[in-house]
Amino acid sequence: MLYGMEGGLRNHPHRVQLDYPSNLVKALQAGQIDLGLVPVAALLALDDYSLVSDFCIGTEGEVASVCLFSQVPLAEITSIRLDYQSRTSVLLCKIILRDLYKQEVEYYASQNDADLLSVSGNQAALLIGDRALLARKQFAYVTDLGSAWRQLTQLPFVFAVWVSKLKLDPKFLDDFNRALSKGVKDLDAVIDELSFQEYDLSRYFKQNISYTLDDAKRKGIEEFLRRAKTL
Repeated sequence: MLYGMEGGLRNHPHRVQLDYPSNLVKALQAGQIDLGLVPVAALLALDDYSLVSDFCIGTEGEVASVCLFSQVPLAEITSIRLDYQSRTSVLLCKIILRDLYKQEVEYYASQNDADLLSVSGNQAALLIGDRALLARKQFAYVTDLGSAWRQLTQLPFVFAVWVSKLKLDPKFLDDFNRALSKGVKDLDAVIDELSFQEYDLSRYFKQNISYTLDDAKRKGIEEFLRRAKTL
């Protein structure tokens, strides 16, 4: 998406601000940014917002970068250390354990990577992002939460969406969506600029991640928010 925006929005005065998702949510609420790519869990706390793009960060099943890791089978897990970087993934994890596996476990908030990667015995760790891709060879058991969500709901899962609290110019939105589309369609160029030996980036960007915010993904968002409210 960044790749697409770099060349696709030259006719519009704008500034791209990179920040942690939680900070983008705060900036959106404070009116400091016009629109932001924010985690779907943030929608629980937002009011009067709109999803303003045809694109998102989602998955149709296996996502690879949001997983539970353990040295014993999931059925033997008694506690989970939670990744400190993603509230959406934490809520998804709790939904999966409660509604799919019918399993009660203790949850602990982790503060750093060392804490997450040191789990042993009947402990599991929820890891996201590059760290999840790197950890796949370090643990005997990996539970992919994208696949688990599909098994539970028969729906895709959405991790982040483009959100605004403003009425944006339709011409800008058209150009914005075209810019994102260019990046999504030119994944080979994006992959060529990256270096990551531990996981097949072509598989990740083209199969694990799904970018179109279609009706099924919108239903997935609604279902996630419904279940999250009951935690």
